[in-house]
Amino acid sequence: MIHASQTIPATTTSLLHRADAVLGRIVAFLAAGLLLVEVFLLLANVIARYVFNRPLVWGDELASILFVWLCVLGAVLAMRRNEHMRLTALISRMPPQARAVCDVVVLTVVSAFLVVIIWPAYEYAYDESFVRTPALEIPNTWRAAAVLVGAILLALSAALRFLLLPARIVVPVVAAALLIAGAMVLAKPMFMAFGNWNLLIFFVLGIVATVFIGVPIAFAFGVMTVGYIAVATRAPMTIVISRMDEGMSHLILLSIPLFIFLGLLIEMTGMARAMVNFLASLLGHVRGGLSYVLLGAMILVSGISGAKAADMAAVGPVLFPEMKKRGAKGGELVSLLAASGAMAETIPPSLVLITIGSVTGVSIAALFTGGLLPGLVLALALAAVAYVRSRDDDLSMVRRATHREIIAALWISVPALILPFIIRTAVVEGVATATEVSTIGVAYTVIVGLTVYRQFDWRRLYPMLVDTASLSGSILLIVGTATAMAWALTQSGFSRQLASAMAGVPGGAAGFMALSIVVFIVLGSVLEGIPALVLLAPLLFPIAKLMGVHEVHYAMVVILAMGIGLFAPPFGVGFFTACAIGRVEPDEAMGRIWPYLGALLVAVIVVAAIPWLSTGFL
Repeated sequence: MIHASQTIPATTTSLLHRADAVLGRIVAFLAAGLLLVEVFLLLANVIARYVFNRPLVWGDELASILFVWLCVLGAVLAMRRNEHMRLTALISRMPPQARAVCDVVVLTVVSAFLVVIIWPAYEYAYDESFVRTPALEIPNTWRAAAVLVGAILLALSAALRFLLLPARIVVPVVAAALLIAGAMVLAKPMFMAFGNWNLLIFFVLGIVATVFIGVPIAFAFGVMTVGYIAVATRAPMTIVISRMDEGMSHLILLSIPLFIFLGLLIEMTGMARAMVNFLASLLGHVRGGLSYVLLGAMILVSGISGAKAADMAAVGPVLFPEMKKRGAKGGELVSLLAASGAMAETIPPSLVLITIGSVTGVSIAALFTGGLLPGLVLALALAAVAYVRSRDDDLSMVRRATHREIIAALWISVPALILPFIIRTAVVEGVATATEVSTIGVAYTVIVGLTVYRQFDWRRLYPMLVDTASLSGSILLIVGTATAMAWALTQSGFSRQLASAMAGVPGGAAGFMALSIVVFIVLGSVLEGIPALVLLAPLLFPIAKLMGVHEVHYAMVVILAMGIGLFAPPFGVGFFTACAIGRVEPDEAMGRIWPYLGALLVAVIVVAAIPWLSTGFL
């Protein structure tokens, strides 16, 4: 929501607020409608294929097109509602005047990114008009134009904010930004001569600086990628748009908003309360008991969607409300949720395992078998930290449930407890894909909520759809800009240089394994996980084999190390995703996550040192 400045006439302020409200209502209505259409479309595809054996051949294609539009409209909603993830630890400690200047700087950086990508987005959409989609046979512009429309709407939202800010602050900041941009363009020959040092300038120093002054994570990634491509490469700017489009159009990611919506439905219908009450009756009297519940839930749902964000979205909204009522801190919950996301990377079925098997030729069945024990080792490490962190919990008022109370809670929760098994069975038996399966969960939850628990408030449905779209937009815009950033890193040739350096590391297999852990923690943070594996796995696995390291063992180590990086602040996309799902400011969780990440690192070292944990059951 924009805020008025005292220097603007009341009539102008009223008009701007009205324009902002109209824009917000239109975007919210469209985003909520798209999400509802996606639910019905995917569920209809499941029924048509499994029941009538007549799949909707155009269903996935249409779902993918609508998904990109859902992403960008959700990002606009998140902008208007100030829900894009960012760090505010530094600016919150500033005096009011300095904070006002910093806010203008942040808005200027965001606006600069949007203004720069509008024309390339138009060019990309125009180029795609000559391509026709295979099933629907419509111009691909219907999908490609989403980024253009999203950039325009985001820029319009930013412009409305600018108009309500004091000119005495806006004019100097914007002028300085233009001077800096102009100087960088003029210095392009110098940047070109720097070579890969530009990676340090833009993707380390630049991102750290922008993130810590409060620029939303997605826009920090985006503006640094645009800057790097503009002055350090000869690549066209349309590559940023195409990579963002690719990053946000993977159909597997559609499971994120669908699982978020499912989680809200589970909470609204009373199913969440029933599940938590039963699990709490078993473990509520134990120190850290509800933390164990969260870990167990992540193990149970891991791999259903193929995306860690979707796994967290399936668990967080279900457990967090009840856990907070029982005294758990939001920052602690998000820290444990993020760490458990890293823990579950090797638990099958996992998209990461499938990806690494496909790019390296390692047996996916062997990877599935080898991933169970390492995941258990990491779960035990997190449970130990959760136990220590809960040592100050006051359990004096907690009464151990009787057997009769446990049985009663179990009976009430059975319809809710069945849901995870329905979802997993639907995937394993081939009834639905990882993307579609959440719609089965939605249908089941609606039926159970209406007929069993009889808690279904229709008035909350539209706000829940809007909340889901906004949260999903903030998450998926990060994925989109991170995909563009990953391309910028890969095209530099950095990966080949890194692989050559690692091949010559002293210490043999142990030294190579230790360096691999460090490298994948760093790259897992910067490259958003799977791109790091696609980039380096084909180069490093042959080196590991020459050094006598079993390929499944090496796969487990690098996947788990990558997972730590993915959820490690200040770069890890997974960390900010967990904060978004938990609706907790990153500042609140950043100080609490390090013990969990430390435990994960120790567990990864144990897995690296004991190959049997990965290969013992092969």
